[in-house]
Amino acid sequence: MAKYLIEASYSHEGLKGLIKDGGTGRRAAVEAATKALGGHVESMYFAFGTSDVYITVEAPDNVTAAAFALAVGATGAASHLRTIVLLSPEEVDQAAKKSPGASYRAPGH
Repeated sequence: MAKYLIEASYSHEGLKGLIKDGGTGRRAAVEAATKALGGHVESMYFAFGTSDVYITVEAPDNVTAAAFALAVGATGAASHLRTIVLLSPEEVDQAAKKSPGASYRAPGH
């Protein structure tokens, strides 16, 4: 399964919901939605700063991760939502071994 980092900031309405449900209530909601899509939550942390919450999830594929992001975004509870694909060190090793060879030309060359 693929791993994703979800970074979000709450809208005004989202913050009201967070206060009402609490952090554990929000975690339960995120876990239920992720499970319904065939994935699971690895970690969820609230934070100070630009983003209010960071969630690491495993999902079957990019389409599933996009479905989750669309569902969350459609609620209006997040004023900023970003989904980042995470690669393991082993996946980076595999990528480093694949090369387009001479078929890639850098700009201006």
